[in-house]
Amino acid sequence: MEHREVGVLVRSAVDGDAAAWKAIVEGLGPLVWSVVRAHRLSDADAHEVYQTVWFRFAQHLGRIREPEKAGSWLASTARHECLKVHRNARRLMLTDDPNLLDRVSEDGTPEQSLLDAEEAAARSESVRRLWQEFEELGERCRQLLRVLIASPPPSYQEVSAALDIAVGSIGPLRQRCLRRLRARLEARGAT
Repeated sequence: MEHREVGVLVRSAVDGDAAAWKAIVEGLGPLVWSVVRAHRLSDADAHEVYQTVWFRFAQHLGRIREPEKAGSWLASTARHECLKVHRNARRLMLTDDPNLLDRVSEDGTPEQSLLDAEEAAARSESVRRLWQEFEELGERCRQLLRVLIASPPPSYQEVSAALDIAVGSIGPLRQRCLRRLRARLEARGAT
């Protein structure tokens, strides 16, 4: 089909001409099929994509700015829909194997694994925030807290000698530093 002819047919279809719609589908249907088939979908997925492309075309028919390029629009839409099917297929693993569906792994059920993964991600994010706020503390606080979290923990005499802080000041300074860190975390909504 020529671009000019496609443009005329699209405009007629917008005005409700059923014959124009049929001519568009017959004329550009092979183009849509060729794009869909190039993506090597299953027959069921290919038919689904083909129908979806024409449904989207019907939805947007009156809004297509360049009716002469309807073929390009259809090909692009077909490609996007095929890629969407491929992305979704990677996320899903279809099975009818009851042993696989009801399997409880060493880590627990799939639901528990998901919950554990989400919890681990939340912990990781909390730790990242903690260290981000820690780095914003003053140098003196960072030094003191780093020394105090060493393993094995040093004695206050060792801390005093290393950081040149009076032994009696270490505890109160530690508390002030931790309060500042807690306040920074709370200000950012972290707990």
